Amino acid sequence: MSLLPTATSTDVQEQQPRIAVPPVGSFEQHGHHLPLITDTAIACIISRDIADAYLVHLLPPITMSCSHEHAAFPGTVSISAKTLYAVIDDIRASLARSGIHKLVIVNGHGGNYVLSNVVQEANVDGPAVSLFPLGPDWDRAREYGGLESDRHADMHAGEVETSILLHAAPELVREGSDGADHDGGARPFLLVHGMSAYTETGVIGFPSLASAIE
Repeated sequence: MSLLPTATSTDVQEQQPRIAVPPVGSFEQHGHHLPLITDTAIACIISRDIADAYLVHLLPPITMSCSHEHAAFPGTVSISAKTLYAVIDDIRASLARSGIHKLVIVNGHGGNYVLSNVVQEANVDGPAVSLFPLGPDWDRAREYGGLESDRHADMHAGEVETSILLHAAPELVREGSDGADHDGGARPFLLVHGMSAYTETGVIGFPSLASAIE
């Protein structure tokens, strides 16, 4: 699966899209069976489907974001919330200079809370930026796909993320998901103690339930 758009400048000139779609992922642990780029891959998969259905300017992914809750696990790399905000702000300014004034941010990582603030501030003077998918969107996707777990219990590297990759990029999924299920419980202090307080493997969810949903 290619994570990068392949449009040329001529393509964009001819198509004259009015909306740009930047996928925002992360570079963080996803247990033993999924790669560090899982959230980036999922954001790209969703963005590619949007670009297939609508006339938009598909951008390359932002591959590192706010993954500080995963810092205890090897391989995870984070940038600050203010840096992610600045990157999105710079992208908006650059697009505006070329005549594209609307943005649909496709977020693949739940810890990118700052993106909600980006959207709030950008829309003060009128609709300009939207964020997708939100919680209800994920709930509808789970229902549509017939998934067994819910969004709270299946938080990270579980049924939904493993199923998406099995469907769209199976080469990214390693063996070991069958025995990786873990219920992280209520997790009231996740933002204080991070993921390592609730899981030793990095998984909170049920990857054994995953399937390549068609």
